[in-house]
Amino acid sequence: MTEIRTPRLLLRRWTDDDLAAMAEINSDPQVMRWIGDGSVRDLDETAEDIERWEEEWDEEGFGLFAIELLASGELIGFAGLSVPEYLPEVLPDVEISWRLGAQFWGQGYASEAAQAVLEFALQDRGLERVVAVNRMGNDESENVLRKLDLVLDRETKHPEYGFALNIHSIDLTEYEA
Repeated sequence: MTEIRTPRLLLRRWTDDDLAAMAEINSDPQVMRWIGDGSVRDLDETAEDIERWEEEWDEEGFGLFAIELLASGELIGFAGLSVPEYLPEVLPDVEISWRLGAQFWGQGYASEAAQAVLEFALQDRGLERVVAVNRMGNDESENVLRKLDLVLDRETKHPEYGFALNIHSIDLTEYEA
């Protein structure tokens, strides 16, 4: 089982016990406003998401990690790598992304988890480049991307919903963990 420990977090594969907590995160309109068309996701949709994320681990050798607080064991969201099939123009690059419950925002957890994911991408998976796709206006995620030294690569539009996206990238061959 793939696990990464940071000073405050455990990034790990998904378990059945994670479904209710992740469904609660996905049901929050504040969390989901930057995701896809902004719709919240229910328990069944979240179960399908987790199943798909686990399949990506099996198929690609990477995926989205469940993020757990080391101090409490509480699930606070996810961070990881995925193939951004919804945006063919960035393929074959791999995307880094994260989603945390709103009560965990502003505490550095997203940056801490994403930093660990970048190290995993380079050291464990040998990826040379990673992209991040961020909806224009999502300043909180832009701040995380800056902390990670991802740079704006280009702007584009979401192929299905038409809103503006910023594509950031990092060349991991020059990355210093």
